[in-house]
Amino acid sequence: MDNEVLKLVFRNMNDKIIREVNPDSAIDNLFARQVISDNDYHDLYDVPEVRGRCRKLFARLYRSTHPATFIHIREALRGEYPQLVDEVDEHLTAMTTQQPRRLHRRRSAGSKFLLS
Repeated sequence: MDNEVLKLVFRNMNDKIIREVNPDSAIDNLFARQVISDNDYHDLYDVPEVRGRCRKLFARLYRSTHPATFIHIREALRGEYPQLVDEVDEHLTAMTTQQPRRLHRRRSAGSKFLLS
């Protein structure tokens, strides 16, 4: 599963996620996996409203440099929001199957064109 593609899927579904998700267990999970820092953890719980906390969490996740941020958030949401994760997966599948392979102009060591 590609973290960058998942990031794009989550960004595309941002409005729905903010409306539907209580992020508390996901925040705890991401903290335990060291995806968010101690400061992030405490800053997020300083936000009293669930929607605002969710919004702030995802704003931080979109800026995260952790290589598996969106893989971890997908897994963290699966227990409480399986239908939402199924929708994420459907979007992910649609995005990855609709992108045609392109021929690059550069050649590999064996003088064959590389596909992406």
